[in-house]
Amino acid sequence: MLASAACFTANVLLVRALGERHAGNTWLVSVARFVVGLVIIAVVYRREFQPAHLFQKRKLIERGIIGGIGVYLTYLTIVKLGAGRATFIGNSYVIWGALLAALILKERLSPAVLISSLAALTGIGLLTNVFSTTDHPGIYDLLAVLVSLIPAFVVVTIRQLHGSEHTSTIFAAQCVYGLIICAIPAWVTYQPLPLEAWAVIMLASIVAAVGQLSMTRAFRDLPVAEGSLLQMLVPLGIAVGGAVWFHEHFAIHEILGAALILGGTAYTALGKTTPNAGATD
Repeated sequence: MLASAACFTANVLLVRALGERHAGNTWLVSVARFVVGLVIIAVVYRREFQPAHLFQKRKLIERGIIGGIGVYLTYLTIVKLGAGRATFIGNSYVIWGALLAALILKERLSPAVLISSLAALTGIGLLTNVFSTTDHPGIYDLLAVLVSLIPAFVVVTIRQLHGSEHTSTIFAAQCVYGLIICAIPAWVTYQPLPLEAWAVIMLASIVAAVGQLSMTRAFRDLPVAEGSLLQMLVPLGIAVGGAVWFHEHFAIHEILGAALILGGTAYTALGKTTPNAGATD
């Protein structure tokens, strides 16, 4: 899970760099991620991979469609909002994941989750200027909040699938259905890119694939909350990278909002990281 967090941090900052250089065609970047992911699966997991299951199992289809859409929308918000802002909002998926895990996987839900959920929601409001009398949330702020719901569903679905599907097949579902969704828009919007941009796109796709495979495999043994806690290193790393390399800055109320999101999600995860917490039959 730590390797996954490092890879996801690098992926987001690389996509942000593409947007900075006006080469951030998110359709194309998404397609590259899915293609590279499928190549890695074909090379590394050719014996374990079960491609026929991708079109036979309803849960795999759901994971693929929703996960594929989530990848594109995540990249879009990163380019439009900045790496740190988009990722802090997206990190609230820990709250939604804990609630869904309690509902679907019957994981223990303590009263602390309600308190931390309120803190995180307040943080989202501050970060997106809901409480401001002069500024108001933009369309991409609202989209980032919507995007934060997608990983929550995906994480819970991964936990459900691990009893019957290999890590490679679960990851391939996202790649296959994401490719189906993004291929035509990527072709329609394609414009020639310099070699440097292609190199960054390929590197971003490789680290994303390694990160996704690592996370999917880690959730075979880790409860949702514990894995999500380790994933909270991602927004911290991205916020630092965004400030250092892209000069992204937060107003005081936005810093408070980010802290409330991080604190609320950390409190939720810490409260549930007991041995065997969230284990399913």
